[in-house]
Amino acid sequence: MGRVVALVVALAGALLLAWQESRTPPALSISAPADVFSADRALVDVAQIARAPHPTGSAENRRVRDYLIGRMTALGLTPTVHAASSVLSEPWGGDDYAFGGDVENIVGVLPGRDRSAPAIALMAHYDSVPGSPGAADDATGVAAILETIRALRTQGPPARDIIVLITDGEEAGLLGAKAFFAEHPLRKRVGMVINLEARGNGGRAAMFQTGPDNGEIISAFASSATRPVSNSLAVFLYENMPNDTDFTISKEAGIGGLNFAFIGRQFDYHSPTATVANLDRGSVQHIGDQALAATRTLAYADRLPGKAPDKVYSQAFGDVILAYPAWGGWILLAAALGLIAWTAVRARKAGELALPDTLRGVGASLTLLTGGAVLLRLVRRLVGVDEGYVAFRPLLAQWTLWETVLALVAVGVLLLIPVLLARGGARVRLAVAFVLAGALCSVAGWDPIGLGLGVAAGVLAFTSFGRPAALPGAWLGALAIAAVVAIGLQIALPTVTVLVAWPLAAGALAAAVTRLGSRKGAGSTVALIVVAAAAGGWLAVYFDGVAQGLDLPDILILFPWLAALAAWPLAADPSRRGLSVPLLMFAVAAVLVVLLRFGGHWTERHPQTATVLHVSDSTTGQAWRVTQDDPPAAWTLKALGAGLTEKAFPPLVRRPVAAAPTRAVPLPSATVEGGRQADGSVRVTVRPPVGARVLILDVKSDVKATQTRIQDHDAAMLAKPGRWTRVRWVSAPDGLTLAFRPAGPGKLEIRHAAITDGWPAGAEPLPARPANTMPFDQSDSAVTIGATTVAW
Repeated sequence: MGRVVALVVALAGALLLAWQESRTPPALSISAPADVFSADRALVDVAQIARAPHPTGSAENRRVRDYLIGRMTALGLTPTVHAASSVLSEPWGGDDYAFGGDVENIVGVLPGRDRSAPAIALMAHYDSVPGSPGAADDATGVAAILETIRALRTQGPPARDIIVLITDGEEAGLLGAKAFFAEHPLRKRVGMVINLEARGNGGRAAMFQTGPDNGEIISAFASSATRPVSNSLAVFLYENMPNDTDFTISKEAGIGGLNFAFIGRQFDYHSPTATVANLDRGSVQHIGDQALAATRTLAYADRLPGKAPDKVYSQAFGDVILAYPAWGGWILLAAALGLIAWTAVRARKAGELALPDTLRGVGASLTLLTGGAVLLRLVRRLVGVDEGYVAFRPLLAQWTLWETVLALVAVGVLLLIPVLLARGGARVRLAVAFVLAGALCSVAGWDPIGLGLGVAAGVLAFTSFGRPAALPGAWLGALAIAAVVAIGLQIALPTVTVLVAWPLAAGALAAAVTRLGSRKGAGSTVALIVVAAAAGGWLAVYFDGVAQGLDLPDILILFPWLAALAAWPLAADPSRRGLSVPLLMFAVAAVLVVLLRFGGHWTERHPQTATVLHVSDSTTGQAWRVTQDDPPAAWTLKALGAGLTEKAFPPLVRRPVAAAPTRAVPLPSATVEGGRQADGSVRVTVRPPVGARVLILDVKSDVKATQTRIQDHDAAMLAKPGRWTRVRWVSAPDGLTLAFRPAGPGKLEIRHAAITDGWPAGAEPLPARPANTMPFDQSDSAVTIGATTVAW
């Protein structure tokens, strides 16, 4: 079998394995056995919950609440509504921020045999963001919990209570979860939490967060998981990212558990397109399978998992999760290093190893890492899409095309470096190419990181790609530098080592079987294909997950770099045919980049966001049509009309945005009342107009204030005279009350904005949107703004 053919077979095998491990399972029908999870049964509830956008405080949110109370009652959960207010306050960017709201959690209990045992809490949120029906986020999570409870009831009473906690106000700042774990009587009985979430409308559900000391919970999870997607690297990364779910609150309360979410089809996240029709039914099935298996394991166990040192673990293939204690990583590394050393000694005795070749292999491996990073960074810059979730939407709309570009470039670099090292004589051309790529990263603005990567790759290429390097030494160099990285990670971050240690072990095994590539028989070639395909397929699942989770294409080169540990001898073909494969990949990627840059992004399935708000200023009597889109879509410019300018509208938006005057209509504004109380404190109440769902305030005192509270909750605000506190509150129909004790006489400046869902009656209607355009978030809403001062 020729080397190029073997390489293509290995690539195809890796792609097939990755597809198999990434695809969602078929949805089970309503007629599925009663004791299993059925996506089609759950989708009945999803359709009811996600009938329309239902943000906290809206009439549609109350309809969903009542529907869920009925469903939970039918399941024997005896639900109650936990009405509460909640606030989260923190400083950011030189100002103090407070997010809060009045929420209505729904709490039910499936009684267990031992009512005193620590309970399991199944948690999801039933509110959506404005403008999105939220079929995935989080109607699917709620429906999956209901279907899980139905299936468990066929098994008989669990060993312990199962608390069903359906929170409100997650999208407004984890408000429902914060209220429950701060004040609800059942909070003290929760021993473990299973939370269900979504950040897209498809994909398999990953278990990505556990809380600290997860050794026992991972063992329990691994024993019952169905086609799991979970690894200790993801847990480490998420714990160090700013993202939050309701599970953040339970974890802060000292309660561990399992946090599940799927993140595919991210274009639909928080979008009007997050409908049942666009929801991957297989994703509903997969997250439901995970929830049912985990709940069944924990709820019927004699005891819940306790605290134990974190485990190192990862999904393998099928239903397998391999988990071991952190010290077990040393055993794996010792085995891999032993194989590498044995192979190197044998190759050295046979006269097949030369130190210069090994050193060039180290340099080539690092060139692959840095050069691949700069090329991936370059294509991200060349597609002409800015950073940020909204700006990134053109690529989300063409996700398959974009991920294909990333894969072609990444795999192309993986295949190119061994070929050029085996051919020799490419030092100048390769160095110039990488430095040029680094410089081109600044085509859309100064990019010192891109330039630095390009220069580093250029220097490494120039020092490593002179004379041809023989395969045994080159491959050994790649294994050696990976071994150094693995040892460093094992010392510093042992739970992360799995990502490097497993491919290193695969490469060591392939090197031993082929004695570092010198054996040319069919058996050795087949062994290489099998090991390279398995390692590549496993790493491709990681590649896909990180590509969807982070808009940082540079770091994706890590996975081809690791795949090269097993695939190096298949790629190191110095012939023209060997070179043609990566060059073809780069050519195809270049064509696709042009399509992404200049092709049409927007379709009826993936429409462009086009947002307009009607803003009435009660202070001036003027009205404006306003957009925060940058740049505005063609429809948005048409909707704004004549007189386009840039203007700030604090506290709604504090930077200048595109706006145009429009005919004013009578709209009530928020009212402010209050002043100094008999005890010396100041109490101010801001009452929104009837029907307003969101109240936004900027407040600033000219004297220091202490004992600051919002809706009778302690809140960090007004700590420094002249410093703004930004307040955003959802669902305060009776008004929002601020209380504080000032250091002396003074005044409080208040800027207020009230948002009412829907275009105001009597205002000039918006033009019809074309099919490839959609509103987003609070678009098409009425806002009244104003300002006042309270003195004491």
